[in-house]
Amino acid sequence: MTRTVYVNGEYLPETEASVSIFDRGFLFADAVYEVTSVLNGKLIDFEGHAVRLARSLNELGMENPISKEDLLEVHRELVRVNEIDEGLVYLQISRGADSDRDFVFPDPEKVKPTVVLFTQNKPGLAETVKPMKVISIEDIRWGRRDIKTVQLLYPSMGKMMAKAAGADDAWLIEDGFVTEGTSNNVYIVKDGKIITRGLSNDILHGITRAAVLRFAEEAQMEIEERNFTIEEAQNADEAFFTSASAFVMPVVEIDGKALGDGAPGNVALRLREIYLDESLKKAV
Repeated sequence: MTRTVYVNGEYLPETEASVSIFDRGFLFADAVYEVTSVLNGKLIDFEGHAVRLARSLNELGMENPISKEDLLEVHRELVRVNEIDEGLVYLQISRGADSDRDFVFPDPEKVKPTVVLFTQNKPGLAETVKPMKVISIEDIRWGRRDIKTVQLLYPSMGKMMAKAAGADDAWLIEDGFVTEGTSNNVYIVKDGKIITRGLSNDILHGITRAAVLRFAEEAQMEIEERNFTIEEAQNADEAFFTSASAFVMPVVEIDGKALGDGAPGNVALRLREIYLDESLKKAV
């Protein structure tokens, strides 16, 4: 079945959708994005994604071209027409297409943002628990990782480095400390305490991260937000990562060293269970 996608106010078959070659998202990665999971045909954490989208746009001085209410309607319509029970909705907003290539931002009165959304069907998304193996690599990304831009070349390269090493993902290291995964926030567990890096410009302010930490607090789990090294991670009792598309996923090996008994940890599995249960209650 051909997907229906959304481009600048129109619902179109994917085969008929197009964006200008002069779009700044294409030429300069001058664009932001969000990914919202769909479970049981409903959107998970939509409110958080909408708030972060607005923040990313504001940080880049980009106009927000669509209201939260209209954005929700577009998400719901795409889920409906594409018959998505479990999957994702991808949203991207660029600064728009100027008449030619120019480093200087175009006049926002003349050039309007480009808005694109499409769905991905992912049956079994909630049931898939894969014990993950990760490697560590240097973090050489730009300094504003808190803005969810489409500058994803190095994360893609990191995933390819992991694949070449027989692993599933890479954790990024800066100044001796773990920042995050290529597309996720990361955590270790030691003596029952959940340890994760605090929020700053150095990491993405994950929507799933915020929800999982809130649920962990409600479950009276101990949380410590601080930097940690890869060596500390290797000696942890367990580890995991969070993202909108993976929810909570256990990590069982770091740079070739197994954590604990090499099986998914109880804290990660319990948090995944809590997150899915609670998020489904609030899904829209």
